[in-house]
Amino acid sequence: MRILGIDPGLARVGYGMIEVEEHRGGAQHLLDCGIIRTDPGRSEGERMVEIARDLRVLIRTWQPQLAVVEKFFFYRSSTTISVVQARGVLMMTLARFKVPVVEFPPMQIKLALTGHGHAQKDDVLEAVMRELNLDTPPRPDDAADALAAALTGWFQR
Repeated sequence: MRILGIDPGLARVGYGMIEVEEHRGGAQHLLDCGIIRTDPGRSEGERMVEIARDLRVLIRTWQPQLAVVEKFFFYRSSTTISVVQARGVLMMTLARFKVPVVEFPPMQIKLALTGHGHAQKDDVLEAVMRELNLDTPPRPDDAADALAAALTGWFQR
């Protein structure tokens, strides 16, 4: 089973693609991770188009059977609306490709990976590395967060 984890944002969308070998006891492997980076010199609308285009490429390349999107925590900041709009573009693109989506808030992702909902970022990163048998941490942080979401999708299936 291929699972795409997504950490939404406008400037940077983290993504992580894992494959789980259900016939081999659920062994998990990293296939790809990184960020979709949008051009800050472009309008918000153009940046949304960039996000949709790059996500389409990921979906066509890896053909995930499930997408896990980190639920947005509402903060009072000037970027809240933009991030929510970018999240909408992500959800719409996944729906167009008929990729089932589950969502988890950050606290639930931390709980699934570390056993503690208030775990530190380093603890989550260590759990991602352990679960995917990685020698070096996935970078940037947005990609690591997306991998944590993907793993949570597998654990909570």
